Amino acid sequence: MQCHVYYEGDDDPEKCTARRLERFDRAILHRSMRAVPYGVVLNPHADRALSPADRAEGLDTLVALDCSWESAEEAAFSMRGVHRALPFLVAANPVNYGRPFRLTTAEALAAALSIFGEREEAENLLEPFRWGETFLTLNEEPLRRYGECADSSEVVAVQDDYLADE
Repeated sequence: MQCHVYYEGDDDPEKCTARRLERFDRAILHRSMRAVPYGVVLNPHADRALSPADRAEGLDTLVALDCSWESAEEAAFSMRGVHRALPFLVAANPVNYGRPFRLTTAEALAAALSIFGEREEAENLLEPFRWGETFLTLNEEPLRRYGECADSSEVVAVQDDYLADE
């Protein structure tokens, strides 16, 4: 699966996971929205949750947004593709460790790969980060359960189980 990132460059370059993904040839960065290929856009403001059914539709490109949380909604609106939100997952990165839904670009892409049944690819993507394996371990059960769902509504039902426990 191809991983692409629309990169706005408004975060600290030293902490930017998208730039590190590019440096290690794990993702392709685009500074122009027109250059971003059509695919599954990981959009935290999307109406539907990501599910294995999105992969079954033949989409083999994942697109993440690398921008500040404040500008994510505006940036996502102009992206072409199938917009999907990631379900409940917990961050493992040092800045947002343990916080739900506050994933880095690398964590978001790895989560999507895992939900699509590409666990080995997710591990490879996170290899350049010392906390990468921790992300997959922390979220092992929810990622497995989301990956077993048939569609977005089942993913939301599983997510509701986790949110009820919070």
